Amino acid sequence: MPDLGWNPLHGVPSYPAERYAVLADRIGGILRSRNDILLVQAEAVVALEAAAVSLARPGLRALNIVTSPYGGWFGQWLRRGGAAVADIVAEPGLPIEIETVAKALQTGPKIDVLALVHAESASGILNPLPEILAVARARGIVTVVDAVASIGGHRLDVDDLGIDIAVIGPQKALGGPAGVSALSVSGAAWDLILSDGAPRDSILSLADLKTWVDGGRRGLPGTPAPLEFFALETALDRVEAEGLENVVARHTLAASATRAGLAALGAPAWVPAAQASNLVTAVPVPEALAPAALIAAAGQLGVELTESVGTAPARLLRLNHTGPRAAFQAVLSNVVAYGSALRQAGHAADIAAASEAMSAAYSR
Repeated sequence: MPDLGWNPLHGVPSYPAERYAVLADRIGGILRSRNDILLVQAEAVVALEAAAVSLARPGLRALNIVTSPYGGWFGQWLRRGGAAVADIVAEPGLPIEIETVAKALQTGPKIDVLALVHAESASGILNPLPEILAVARARGIVTVVDAVASIGGHRLDVDDLGIDIAVIGPQKALGGPAGVSALSVSGAAWDLILSDGAPRDSILSLADLKTWVDGGRRGLPGTPAPLEFFALETALDRVEAEGLENVVARHTLAASATRAGLAALGAPAWVPAAQASNLVTAVPVPEALAPAALIAAAGQLGVELTESVGTAPARLLRLNHTGPRAAFQAVLSNVVAYGSALRQAGHAADIAAASEAMSAAYSR
């Protein structure tokens, strides 16, 4: 018999239809939401576009907060569907200011939808989500929150905060697969989505997934990729075994220790702790140095540092402490490698003091 090169991964059994509802409920528990939970068989950017496509139509007015390329994309998707979109663009690499949002809501036309990213992996910042949601909720505005880089890294109580649509992906703090994502959708969001001829028969149609919810939440539309859903189950098993609060605490400690190490190194972080993501810490590159050279020097030590995305003219490097990297060894390696890269470029860096500061943070 010829060798056909079969691999066990090619023969993964179908995902049991009755377990989709269980998965959705487990995600609802992580989000602390009793809203409908939708499962999307794609990376989270598809779920975000699906939310925009399902909401957008002529006559809809949206306020779109842009603190990275992702916010810019969301505004484009809304406009493509005919919505009138006002973008509020933050200073490069910085979070939006609540005063800017409040002023836009007070002085502009009536808004139906407000969209923003919570935590930005692109620049390591955290937008003032509770304050923004409070001013939006007071005006009856439907809110859309990209929580892909915050779920598991920051506390997120969807129902208490009043988030109408929260979009998550498990590939960051939850340590899961990138090929599946989820949304929570409130009654107010459904009222807006299902009015005036919602798009149907599309991978980007949330209305189609509402039919899945109403029909008992068994087999998803299309042909699901079972491996992704088995991987998501495994990730949720790990999160539940560790405890969500402990997962958040682990990321909080990793961020705090990284900041302490950078301060001792003589390279303070980009934004104050209250404005910083727990998943990625951004550090400004000294003016005389080239980010690419520092990245290459760290890479020689086996440590991956990356440049910020969409934050020009800010010159930032990102130290990643997300998911399994939210641990002492990865945090130590990040900062020591950055210090070594600075030294190699002729810039002073107290690596011993940085190591001591990080060790102290983890010893407390």
